[in-house]
Amino acid sequence: MPGAAPPAGRARPETATSLRAVTGAGTLTAMTTEPDSAARAELVPTGRLRVGINRSNFLLSSRDPSTGNYRGVAIDLASEVARRLGTGFDVVGYDTPGAMADAAVSDVWDICFMGSEPARAQTISFSAAYLEIDAGYLVPPGSGIRGLVDVDREGVRISLMDKSAYDLYLSRHIRHATLVRSPSIDASYDRFVADGLEVLAGLKPRLSIDADKLAGSRILDGRFTAIQQSIGSVRGREAGAAFLARFVEEAKASGFVAGVIARNGVRGVSVAPPAARP
Repeated sequence: MPGAAPPAGRARPETATSLRAVTGAGTLTAMTTEPDSAARAELVPTGRLRVGINRSNFLLSSRDPSTGNYRGVAIDLASEVARRLGTGFDVVGYDTPGAMADAAVSDVWDICFMGSEPARAQTISFSAAYLEIDAGYLVPPGSGIRGLVDVDREGVRISLMDKSAYDLYLSRHIRHATLVRSPSIDASYDRFVADGLEVLAGLKPRLSIDADKLAGSRILDGRFTAIQQSIGSVRGREAGAAFLARFVEEAKASGFVAGVIARNGVRGVSVAPPAARP
């Protein structure tokens, strides 16, 4: 029941604002994918869709401090998923994507919005990406690091948020530099500055904000990866995962994803390409 206290140890459902409430817009009639009864049973076991949201990714969701309501690209997509499932939805918010991924085994969310990474796929089934965000590097004033190829070298320390999608990516690919992890995006910036680290890794839209705070700093040209933002479901719920996969492909092809990006005024992201055919 909305507003009821969650069981002990579980995250409290929070308030969301739907696409119609935010924009007055209806859904796109070109979208026709509907769930079957098996998908509904797997994705809505409690009668309302529980949606995991990463509160640290301001590009996908934000919270109105006066009302407590969430809004954003992920919220609009969740609203449409819930509409197709014939139910309402509650936001289960997390301060970090790592905490949300860890909660996949605790039956506290039914779907989640996060970057799809192999390290998370043991417990989460991911759709193909609906949206991509470039990840890059910020260097401090006077840095001799000129390009991406200069980063992975002995003596270079890279500040980043622990268990973020780009942390998981760099953990697989960095061979010589040292990864210095912090518990949040803000903390990774603070440590980068306070400890005089050589590089700050992050999503490029956020790095632009950090660069404005640190006079003389530079964002290196290019990206080291594009974070693939996907809709996840608890692994083993195959009918639900299949519905979400179809939904994402139709949402991209119909222009729905592009529409919610534009309506929310989000910059620095792009609609992901169609999923590769098996």
